[in-house]
Amino acid sequence: MNTDIATAEVGIRSGRQASSNSPLERFAPRDQEETSLLRHRIRDLAVAKKAVILAHNYQMGEVQDVADFTGDSLGLALEAQKTDANRIVFCGVRFMAESAKVLNPDKQVLLPNLSAGCSLADSITPESLGDWKERYPDHTVVTYINSSVEVKAMSDVCCTSANAVSVIRSIPNDKILFTPDRNLGRWVARQVPEKEIAIYDGCCPTHDVVRGSSVERVRRAHPDAVVIAHPECREDVLALADEICSTSAMIDRIAKYPDVHTFIVATEWGIVHQMQKRYPDREFVLADGCIGCRLHCPYMKMIDLEMILASLENEVHEITIDPDDMAGARRALERMLAVPRD
Repeated sequence: MNTDIATAEVGIRSGRQASSNSPLERFAPRDQEETSLLRHRIRDLAVAKKAVILAHNYQMGEVQDVADFTGDSLGLALEAQKTDANRIVFCGVRFMAESAKVLNPDKQVLLPNLSAGCSLADSITPESLGDWKERYPDHTVVTYINSSVEVKAMSDVCCTSANAVSVIRSIPNDKILFTPDRNLGRWVARQVPEKEIAIYDGCCPTHDVVRGSSVERVRRAHPDAVVIAHPECREDVLALADEICSTSAMIDRIAKYPDVHTFIVATEWGIVHQMQKRYPDREFVLADGCIGCRLHCPYMKMIDLEMILASLENEVHEITIDPDDMAGARRALERMLAVPRD
């Protein structure tokens, strides 16, 4: 593993910051004995409290390693439905924990750090969606799962980056209002040219900041590499990609190239942890050419082992949702789940 990435991966934890001039904050590695002790305490407590621990692919490596399941937000919420757990500890950001609560209404859902938000989800509010619905009154509202529960409740159907094309193709109406990610919306529109798609002007800053010129520079250094990009990236980045897919699919897609050693990854750098665990003989290079300086989501690095332990011990930071929003969001999510994949 790249030394700089390994150093960065220890992430944000109380009081152990090391000096660094990098745009990515560096933190002193945790003592291995301390890590092992924390992991054992968390796992023992999870069993005692009948809790399932879920971690998104963008979380710090130590958080992913302590989880029962890792994956994308929807996949994790659905995984929780299969368990007999009484509570869910969701290591991700708030909209993910909300979706888990909507799909698991009888389970207690804990988010170890309530400050873990999402810039993309924050880019659309119920008020702004209301304005756009007035501008496009005849359009079916398709909302990306990276959104608040209140926005989901105002939408006709949700989608993920993996199934957005299938969802839009399934809608009888040819007029679609797609929210909130403009890059994903533009990519989907190219796949479904028969639909008239109005696209809301939101984005994920982590993906949107990367430019094709950066990818080209990295590719020149690794001419035999395969470029795998998330569809939240800009068009100039996607134009250079060999594979465009969701976070979970990015990990799976590596198996498609058994003879390729190096992969250029255009998404948040936390995903490299799972890639290296599954494919230890491969090399993974971040597409920004800056060791994740730009491909870094600070919100996704706001949960550490101490926070997970405290949340479990005290059953704090519980996600609660207004009943009307719960019903509306569940309707939008269930409509999405009913759509067959292409």
